[in-house]
Amino acid sequence: MADKPKKLRCAVYTRKSTEDGLEQDFNSLDAQREACAAYILSQASEGWEAVPELYDDGGWSGGTMKRPAISQLLDDVKCGKVDVIVVYKVDRLTRSLADFAKIVEILDENEASFVSVTQSFNTTSSMGRLTLNVLLSFAQFEREVTGERIRDKIAASKKKGMWMGGPIPIGYDLKDRRLVINGPEAKAVRHMFKRYTILKSVPQLVDELAADGYLTKQRLYKGKRVVGNIPFRTGSLTKLLHNPIYIGKVRHKDTIYNGVHEAIIKQELFDEVQSIFAINRRDNALGKKSKNPSLLTGLISDPEGRSMSPSQARKGARLYRYYTTRLEPGEKKNSAWRMPCGEIERIVMNAIVSELVSLPSVVGRDIGVLAGLIDHNDKLVADLPSMSIADKRKLLIDLDVKVQVMAEAIVIDLLLNEHEDRYKINVNAKLVSRGIERKLAIAPGQGSAKCEADPILLRLISNAFAAQDHLIHNIPQPMVAHYSKRYMYQLVRFSYLAPDIITAIINGTQPPDLTGRQIMRKNNIPLDWASQRIMFGFA
Repeated sequence: MADKPKKLRCAVYTRKSTEDGLEQDFNSLDAQREACAAYILSQASEGWEAVPELYDDGGWSGGTMKRPAISQLLDDVKCGKVDVIVVYKVDRLTRSLADFAKIVEILDENEASFVSVTQSFNTTSSMGRLTLNVLLSFAQFEREVTGERIRDKIAASKKKGMWMGGPIPIGYDLKDRRLVINGPEAKAVRHMFKRYTILKSVPQLVDELAADGYLTKQRLYKGKRVVGNIPFRTGSLTKLLHNPIYIGKVRHKDTIYNGVHEAIIKQELFDEVQSIFAINRRDNALGKKSKNPSLLTGLISDPEGRSMSPSQARKGARLYRYYTTRLEPGEKKNSAWRMPCGEIERIVMNAIVSELVSLPSVVGRDIGVLAGLIDHNDKLVADLPSMSIADKRKLLIDLDVKVQVMAEAIVIDLLLNEHEDRYKINVNAKLVSRGIERKLAIAPGQGSAKCEADPILLRLISNAFAAQDHLIHNIPQPMVAHYSKRYMYQLVRFSYLAPDIITAIINGTQPPDLTGRQIMRKNNIPLDWASQRIMFGFA
């Protein structure tokens, strides 16, 4: 009689990067779990058996190991509760080769293994582990080496002034892999540079070129697709006027090298155009050309010290204004900071006025200069609510205000007098994530900013009580009826929070870093109120 196979306890791990759709009756996590459960069942003859615990990381990125479910799963592996981790695909477990190596190390130390049900990887065998590690290692190595080789070749060629491909700029043709001047097009390029020095405005030049019939260069791609031969737009014309190719040079990242092709315009004309652009950028940054400039345009920077620019988005009839990081070429978009304009503007103005009122005891003999500058502090405080944006902005520019938003505070730096003595104001304000944006949570007693309730937390509490009525008291609640029962059971937990916690959320006085995302990720919320206050940062 054959020996019975060793019993293997299998844990299904599921992950989804976003929270979209998790409230549905059958979502991505359910689909992954169902596929993994079917695979485990197919291996029942080998002694495989699914454990009842669920290890779900809904709304967590695979680029980090700081996920609650994966942390709990690895702890259970270390405690000997799990023998095999089963996932739908390898990238559900991690997207990092380094993190994968750590996971495999933990599995090996505890005689556990890993299986991907949709890919030919099974780390229950030594050959499976070897195959997976070799493939992952070589794939990453090949990508990195190929990228380095191409980058080195391009850099070396551009140092010699060679043209390294891409769209051929207007004014040139390509012959024998070298740029040669196209006479008619070169004449058009010279006209554009000269006219810009007169108009000093790209939009005006775009309109003039369109009226005169100037068109972009026509290009043929792969023998079929034709692009170009259309009127210039602001972006394409701006790029043309910045391109050093027209003075016989080539750019590689931040460095410019002498090219092997002929120049179309002279260096003096190119420098004049760049000087006009610099003046226009400075004026735009300070809002000098805007009829209704944002209050802190050109005055605010993010925690990394990068300038922030105003932007806006419209949803229906509502207009939302934001300050966003002004990214440099090559910077990743997800490194940008974004925060509501009205909130930061109110905080800055309240903090400055509050400090100006008490400055006489701080500044001493120099307060007379400052008082003359702002036309008496008391009058300023009284007039501030009715002042126009332009007047408020003039005040900030006169005081040479610089605002930097930090992770734990807002630092406001201003000029006190003609001796360039500067004064710093620190407002305790914590940057927290709420949805897709960063919000400023002000510590109690900081300035006169009014506390505002977090709409996401309010909706969460409202839905929690609705779910309680729907599930426990059998009172129909349309606002949650479309949710899955599992999601409603999650919501019900929040209807049992301590009354003072719920009151704080309604009043907007909860701890700054308590957000909807954070509260939803709390598992095993205690029933006693004292423990709840500790868990959610009220104690």
